[in-house]
Amino acid sequence: MPGVTHDDAPPLADLMPWSVAPLRLGRGWPTAPDPATLKTRWDALLKAEGPGRETLFEPTRARTVHSAVAQLPGQPSGTGPLADASGPCPAPVRVLAAPFDEQWLIPDHRLIDTARPELWRVADDHQVFAVESAEGVPLLATSLLPTLRAGRVRPLYRRPGGAEPNLAPGLPEHLADRLGRGVAPLDVLAWALTAIRPDRTVPLTDDTELWEQGVELGHRALWLLRRDGDRPKLPGGRRPYVRAPLPGRPLTILYDPEEEALHLDEGRISPVPPEAWDFRTGEVRVLEAWFAARTTEPTEPGTLAAITPSAWSQSWTSELLELITVLALLADVRAQQATLEIRTRITAADLMTAGVLPPPATARRPASILEHTEEGPAGQLTLL
Repeated sequence: MPGVTHDDAPPLADLMPWSVAPLRLGRGWPTAPDPATLKTRWDALLKAEGPGRETLFEPTRARTVHSAVAQLPGQPSGTGPLADASGPCPAPVRVLAAPFDEQWLIPDHRLIDTARPELWRVADDHQVFAVESAEGVPLLATSLLPTLRAGRVRPLYRRPGGAEPNLAPGLPEHLADRLGRGVAPLDVLAWALTAIRPDRTVPLTDDTELWEQGVELGHRALWLLRRDGDRPKLPGGRRPYVRAPLPGRPLTILYDPEEEALHLDEGRISPVPPEAWDFRTGEVRVLEAWFAARTTEPTEPGTLAAITPSAWSQSWTSELLELITVLALLADVRAQQATLEIRTRITAADLMTAGVLPPPATARRPASILEHTEEGPAGQLTLL
């Protein structure tokens, strides 16, 4: 992390005041690395009747097949008890299921113990979710709804359409005044990705050149984390390719540092930079965790989670090649971020004197944004 000499940096929790606890799914089977598996699991659930459906569902205190709940905002799934449900699986949506691991989720409120509807209401093409994460990567950012078991989720915008930034009121204007240049909400998040410390404080600066360097690196990290726009590529000669075909269902993953090659059983991908292979969140290698999520054999036969793809898909190979690229490029960004020394600082005390901190209590609560009818339990209307 960037070098700092004092401990008066404001916490991220004050700079981005509105936060939401992570989703709690309550059961693993509504999430999978591919949408086809989810549709098969849904069909298996609905084919079962009576106690068999209840058992497959994996009931908890919060959800059983007899629960009737409100519709997830923006999703057309049913609201009546699953015991009476019929019909096709709701169209799966892409989510961030683990750090750097994009998977799929059945967006049905009846399947999710704690779905955090306030996040679903503001999830759109303009939104960026900042996610407090594990040791070594204190902050992630994603355009997808995050479902990973991590820290709190801080949307960049409090309303759909990129409206009302989730920033301490007056913060962008104060930074712009001190820096002598415009500061957009996404710039603040980019800076936070660069400067955040393990204790989730974010040292600020009024050094324009340093700010520009940090924001530029943060925007590059945002591009890699969100994977939107042009696809990332390593320089020619360093791009990973499949050198030996991957088997139908690889079971092991090994790295050869001398060849810079990733072996998936007899399949081989190279070059794979060591920085990509050793990229970790906490003690876990990202590539190993991503591979395990797609290949680990089910431990409980007869459950919905035991329904898995019969073979490795071509789309996973493409995703793996891109993930290797993202991790290699992100490792370089992190190395550059670590060299920045933030000496001239805007302190928490400065922000308090300017009236930016503490943020008002209303800034820590979700905005009232219900602009369309949401279906409540069993077809009733939701009032907000």
